[in-house]
Amino acid sequence: MSTPPIIRTGKTAVDPTDVVLELDEVVQTFHGKGGLKVHAVNGVSLKIARGETLGLVGESGSGKTTVGRAALRLYTPTSGRITFEGADVSRVKGRKLRRILRRRSSMVFQNPSTSLNGYMRLGEILREPLDVHRVGTPAERKRKVEEILDVIGLDAAYAQRYPHELSGGQRQRVGIARALMLDPSLIVADEPTASLDVSVQAQIVNLLEDIQAERGLAYLFITHDLALVRRISHRIAVMYLGRIVELGAAEDVFARPQHPYTASLASMELTPEHQIIPEGELPSPANPPPGCSFHQRCPIARPQCARERPELTEVADVVSGQPRSFACHFPGELTLALADERVVTVPPPLPVVPALAAR
Repeated sequence: MSTPPIIRTGKTAVDPTDVVLELDEVVQTFHGKGGLKVHAVNGVSLKIARGETLGLVGESGSGKTTVGRAALRLYTPTSGRITFEGADVSRVKGRKLRRILRRRSSMVFQNPSTSLNGYMRLGEILREPLDVHRVGTPAERKRKVEEILDVIGLDAAYAQRYPHELSGGQRQRVGIARALMLDPSLIVADEPTASLDVSVQAQIVNLLEDIQAERGLAYLFITHDLALVRRISHRIAVMYLGRIVELGAAEDVFARPQHPYTASLASMELTPEHQIIPEGELPSPANPPPGCSFHQRCPIARPQCARERPELTEVADVVSGQPRSFACHFPGELTLALADERVVTVPPPLPVVPALAAR
């Protein structure tokens, strides 16, 4: 379902050197019965600056949610480094983790019907983070609840209501309010509009943008909605089977996709006859294929793709000049001419800029 035009697109200006969160070659492996290993995340590196929205897209099973949870240290990474506001939080625990990361980051979940405790009044739900971290006096906590309800557009009287007495959009507003209670600098939003009607989606996205502009929040925005993520994100990272396969400015990624998987995602905005639909299913993360993880479904795959895994290479976009990255042996050969709504082949790949590639 496409996003309605009432969503505003006034993206905040971002200083890319003011980094809030950095993932450096993060690997997240889960162990199952019988020695089974699930490679959910394989060497993901990302940076999110203050005031920036980084959209994370990919089909179910690509590892998006695992990246978001690892970023908040809900999982301890198997390997790699997570840096938050300059501090390495990859292995910290207990009070140090709470002081450095827990009080300065939060999450907005997909379904507010299940993420909000139905046995608690809204005031109790919102006050709980303050109680856990012992922030302020009881009177100050009560005042904070009233203030945050006003920020999300609800009257103070709503503090006495239960979640089931609210609409879906109101519940998600409360979910956002809870994420804001400790004045975080980072919010991971995991499909925050997926369970909402289209008109309500626009209201929630506009609210998130207003809060970001006012508070300078960094967002990791995880979603399946390509039209939405293109409108609200400063940059977009495309995931496939636990890896980032393309990363760049939102308009660059969709206008000039370099990885075939990104091209297939971008084509979903076109009419059915112009869509690029990969054959087969996403391989199992317990048994990832050799070489390029997409080669079994890629329409332009060569023997090299099955043998060698392409590294994520940073270049300068040929039009905007902005940095972008992709992991493909034959970048740009399957590219969408969005203006003409047709698939074309563009032989020359983007030129590698040594100054960028060496970073």
